[in-house]
Amino acid sequence: MTTESKHLNAAIFAGCVIAFLSFGFSATFGIFMAPMSADLGWGREVFSLSVAVQLLTWGISQPIAGAVADRYGTARVLAAGAVLAGIGFLLRGIVTDPTLFILTGIFTGAGTGAASFPIVIGALGKIVSAERRSFIMGLGTAAASLGMFVSAPAATAMIGGFGWQPSILLIGASFALILPCLVFIARVSKPTASGSSAKDFGTALSTAFSDRSYLCLFFGFFVCGFHVAFIQTHLPAYVIDLGLAAWIGGWSLALIGLFNIVGSFFAGWAGQALSKRWVLTGIYTGRAIVIAIFILLPISESSVLVFSAIMGLLWLATVPLTIGLVAQTQGLKFLSTLAGLVFLSHQTGSFLGAWLGGRIYDLNQDYTPMWWAAVVLGLLAALIHIPIREEPGPLARAETDAR
Repeated sequence: MTTESKHLNAAIFAGCVIAFLSFGFSATFGIFMAPMSADLGWGREVFSLSVAVQLLTWGISQPIAGAVADRYGTARVLAAGAVLAGIGFLLRGIVTDPTLFILTGIFTGAGTGAASFPIVIGALGKIVSAERRSFIMGLGTAAASLGMFVSAPAATAMIGGFGWQPSILLIGASFALILPCLVFIARVSKPTASGSSAKDFGTALSTAFSDRSYLCLFFGFFVCGFHVAFIQTHLPAYVIDLGLAAWIGGWSLALIGLFNIVGSFFAGWAGQALSKRWVLTGIYTGRAIVIAIFILLPISESSVLVFSAIMGLLWLATVPLTIGLVAQTQGLKFLSTLAGLVFLSHQTGSFLGAWLGGRIYDLNQDYTPMWWAAVVLGLLAALIHIPIREEPGPLARAETDAR
């Protein structure tokens, strides 16, 4: 094995570790909703709004972080993100004022936006061949899902053993573990748009947004964010409301993470062997069907765990396929920027899923309208992906011609 191959494999492994660390506790923070809201005397909307602000800030920061990564390199962006996310979670463990708690979402959102798995898999996608790209992106997504699987029961155990406040402080400190991994990323991840001007970025954006395929990906990913944020924020509290044990809520998120490892690997393989748009159409249709069956059948421990396992197969399986289609249709030069904008749409959906869930619950003491909204949006997303053209668009063709 050559030195270059060793550095490449080390970077892929380091990227997976970063995805594991940055996504796990961020994705399972909903476990803290019930104990924090009860202890601090807040309604669920306060907690939900803080998570929603985090998710929206994550989305807004994503294209900015992507543009910086395209121009100056990924390692610097990931370092800044790890520091900001750590500070945000440390503040969440300290503040007791509802307004300040909501505002901590800005720090955690900006941090997770810069240190998140979309930035990581975007970097990994640039350093491997087109034949391996979909699989490697699936591998990075699977690592993030493994973080979710480990973090959900770990957070539940920490809350039971130490209380919610020390647990959040430990989560904040854990982001420091990302920093040593960046050495391996920096060796191989080079800026792809270092000589580009602001005008070049503007031209790339206008070209992408005039492409029907990019617009379909942009709006379709909104629904993915709505589903993911609503379920990961509110499912643990939902099962407690129904009289089930708190551990069911923690393990429901863990099962989503565990089965999404399988789903992400399959999505990575499917993206190489099958039409990405039709796989995405199938995923969103499957989500709508599974959610509808879940809310129509009687809720029990078994039904929650089975629902979580099936949803896990469909959870982040959209990510390698969506980012892979952005790369396939728009090229690699501005990939982090354009993928970041698609992720902004995802996080806008996440904002609504997390916040509206808490808002509607506080008004009605019932999540049923949100579940049905998730079903309808899933069917719409399935339809949105059908018109996508999978051949290279103007940006990708221009990049190929310039080589």
